[in-house]
Amino acid sequence: MKIALLGYGIQNVAALEYWNKPENQITICDQNELQVPEGYATRFGDDYLKDLDQFDLLVRIPSLHPNDIIKANPDSPHILEKVTTVTNEFFKVCPSKNIIGITGTKGKGTTSTLVTKILEAAGKKVHLGGNIGIAPLAMLKDNIQPTDWVVLELANFQLIDIKFSPKIAVCLMVVPEHLNWHTDMEEYVVAKQQMFLHQTIHDLAIFNRANAHSQEVASVSAASKLSYAVPVAEGEPQQTTGAYVNGDTIYMNKTAICKISEVGLLGRHNLENICAAIATTWGLVDHNTELIKQVVSQFKGLEHRLELVREFNSVKYYDDSFGTTPETAVVAIQAFEQPKVVILGGSEKEATFDGLAQVVATHNVRSIVLIGDTAPKIREALQMAGFENIVSGGNDMATIVENAHIQAHPGDVVLLSTACASFDMFKNYQDRGEQFKRSVQSL
Repeated sequence: MKIALLGYGIQNVAALEYWNKPENQITICDQNELQVPEGYATRFGDDYLKDLDQFDLLVRIPSLHPNDIIKANPDSPHILEKVTTVTNEFFKVCPSKNIIGITGTKGKGTTSTLVTKILEAAGKKVHLGGNIGIAPLAMLKDNIQPTDWVVLELANFQLIDIKFSPKIAVCLMVVPEHLNWHTDMEEYVVAKQQMFLHQTIHDLAIFNRANAHSQEVASVSAASKLSYAVPVAEGEPQQTTGAYVNGDTIYMNKTAICKISEVGLLGRHNLENICAAIATTWGLVDHNTELIKQVVSQFKGLEHRLELVREFNSVKYYDDSFGTTPETAVVAIQAFEQPKVVILGGSEKEATFDGLAQVVATHNVRSIVLIGDTAPKIREALQMAGFENIVSGGNDMATIVENAHIQAHPGDVVLLSTACASFDMFKNYQDRGEQFKRSVQSL
C-alpha cells in the first residue's frame, strides 16, 4: 500500500512506526524540510499536498485542516475518502473498547489526568494519552488489554474527521478558540460534536449543562446523558443532579463528595473539571466517595496550569502559560483574592479582550505587564474599561519577569496567564512557561 504521511510531528512519528511494514511504501510529506529517518521517500516544500491521489492512504497530522487537502487537489473531489488519522486508527484497532474521550476548549488535560488518577486509585489499569503527551497509536506499545481503560484527551484538530466515538464521551466548557484554523465558531462546535456523533444507546455522554456550546456538542449523541455544573460564587445550583457545587460542597446526585476547601486545585474554574471527572468516574468506582475525595484532595494540577513557581520577597509567582485565551486568563485572575500583577499578550488568534479588561478592572489587579503582538489591542481594551496601570514587558522573558517584579508589592501574586498564544516570541506555551520559571528562579 502506498501511504503518505501529511505532516511529520509527534502523531505521525507514531504513524510511521505503526505502518512501517514490508508491504507498505511510505512517503513523508511536510511543508518544511525536516530531518527524518533514512530509507523513506520524502516530499518537502509548499507543494507537499499536491497530487495525493496517487496514494492509497493519507495520514493527516492534527494541525492540517482537511480543507487544505481538498484545496491542493481540486481534480480529486473524493480525496478525503483516503484520509485517516492516528486517532481514527487507534479507535479501530484498540484492544479495549473501554475508552473515555474528553474534549472542550480548556480543562481537558486536567480532567483527563484526574479521571485517570481516580480510576487508578480504584485499582484499574488505565492508559492516558491522545493530545496529552502520547500519540494514540504509540499507546498500543503499552500492551493494552480488553479490560483496561483508555483515557484520551481529544482536541478539535483530532476530532474534525473522527469516525468513531468513545464509550464515555465528555465535553467540558466550550468557548471561541482556534478561529484562525476553523472557518467559524459553528465549524469548531461541529468538530467537537463528531466525538459524540457515533455513540449508541449503550454509551454515556457527559456535558457541562451551564455552557450552551457544551450542551450543543453533546446533543448529537444517542447515548445516555449525564451533566454537571458549577454556579457562580454564592450562586445556587439550578439542578441537583449529576455533579455540582452547592455552597461550600461538591456533590454527586445529592451525595456530598468533599468541601471546596479540601480541593487541591486552585481556582473556581477547576471545580468544573473536578465535577466532570466525578461524573465520569462515579459509576466506574461504585460511588466510592472516600476514594474520590482522597484523589481530588491530593491532585495539585499539571505543569503550566496555575503552577506555583516560587515565593520571593513575599510575592508568589504562578505559571499559567497553558492558558491561551481571554477566558482562561479570566479564571486565573479570579483564582486569587490578593493583588495581582498579570502578564498578558502574545500572538494573534483573533480574540477579543473586552470581557477580560472588565475583569482586570474589577478584580484587584495592581498592574498589567503587556507583551507580544496583541499588546496594543489589549491596551486599548484595558483603557476602555478604565484600567490605566499598564507597563510594557519587554522583548525577552528575563526582562518581562523583572518588570513584573518591579510592579509587585509584598503579599501580591505575579501571574503569567497571557490570554494569547505564544508563537510571536516563543516556540510554544511550554517554552514560554519554562522560560518564565527559569527567570523567576533567577530573581
